[in-house]
Amino acid sequence: MSESDHAVPSAPNARDAVRALRPSQIREVANAGFGVENVLPFWFGESDRITPAFIRDAASAALTAGNTFYTHNLGIAPLRAALAGYVSELHGSTSAEHIAVTSAGVNALMLAAQLVVGAGDRVVAVTPLWPNLVEIPKILGAHVETVALDYGESGWQLDVERLLAALTPDTRMLLINSPNNPTGWVMPRDDQRTVLDHCRRHGIWIVADEVYERLYYPHDSAAGVSGSAAGATSTDARTAPSFLDLASRDERVICVNSFSKAWLMTGWRLGWLVAPAALMDDLGKLVEYNTSCAPSFVQQAGIVAVQQGERFTQELVRDLQTSRDHLVRALATVPGVDVKAPHGAMYLFFSMPGANRSLELCKSMVREVGLGIAPGSAFGPQGEGFVRWCYACDTARLDMGVERLRHFVARHGAPH
Repeated sequence: MSESDHAVPSAPNARDAVRALRPSQIREVANAGFGVENVLPFWFGESDRITPAFIRDAASAALTAGNTFYTHNLGIAPLRAALAGYVSELHGSTSAEHIAVTSAGVNALMLAAQLVVGAGDRVVAVTPLWPNLVEIPKILGAHVETVALDYGESGWQLDVERLLAALTPDTRMLLINSPNNPTGWVMPRDDQRTVLDHCRRHGIWIVADEVYERLYYPHDSAAGVSGSAAGATSTDARTAPSFLDLASRDERVICVNSFSKAWLMTGWRLGWLVAPAALMDDLGKLVEYNTSCAPSFVQQAGIVAVQQGERFTQELVRDLQTSRDHLVRALATVPGVDVKAPHGAMYLFFSMPGANRSLELCKSMVREVGLGIAPGSAFGPQGEGFVRWCYACDTARLDMGVERLRHFVARHGAPH
């Protein structure tokens, strides 16, 4: 018997690309809150309000009617038609043949990446950024390079020339999230046009994560609230500038969206893609091999959200802007906090004493004062030095959180 016959088997590990993925530091902070009484959780990106009743009722009715079977891979025809109408109203003519329904926005991002990215491909992402976007291409064996936003007196801004320099002809895909999680940065229309023209010349795919497009505040509503993203205007004030406003539906642009934010449907896991019609047959295969289809009764609820939810969404955005303005003013009174009001999304991404070690800082705040916010390092190295606070809740709850932050800063000493 040879020596090799007695070799010890290697450990049953996942492949290297998966083992190298970043774990969620937001979840790590949340885990630190288990067992801590009365924690105020502002760490996750969702409202503290439940999905509105008219959407829940539609799902209940669909279940009662027996909508529990498989559907078309790309979504039921009535939902694709409803989404085509919705997108057309906001961004110009769009047909159902350019719409695919997905099992959540994050599933849409994975599908988009699977469509156009493979092992060894080069991907560029604008950061700080929700970690899923940066890590998804890595699962597929792609190499991801980042271009960081800059932070200054006017908030978060993109150096467009630096981004263009990174978008070399060997780049396969550009990932842009606007309005941005975590910073709230909104990409101005002129910058979108410049980047789109550049990507057209070099054949680079743009995957635009626009799930926060309806959470857009183009004009500050409160005196004393400083904003960022100057020049970020939309032809429709209800939505942030979109690549769909500029690109034809059959070029190398894929826009990702979700029901989670505009209709408070985070737990429903329903999203959609707007993509070239030529991709749809192959996209259908990918959906089949990933999830087969989104649940039928959830899609029925999605139709009602799109067709009946406009008033609700506009009221939600007004409430969020009120909460944003309130929290900015309150945080500005805490010693050492530097905060700017962004024009989009549902977060403040601000600096404070100790944020240069943001994960350790956020764990300490959970343990010591019961305040749960997300560390900036969760959004990549470019986010270190900041923390993220989701303000999608009532102002009384925000005030409680600010007082806990004030006590924490006072206990550890504010900067001189």
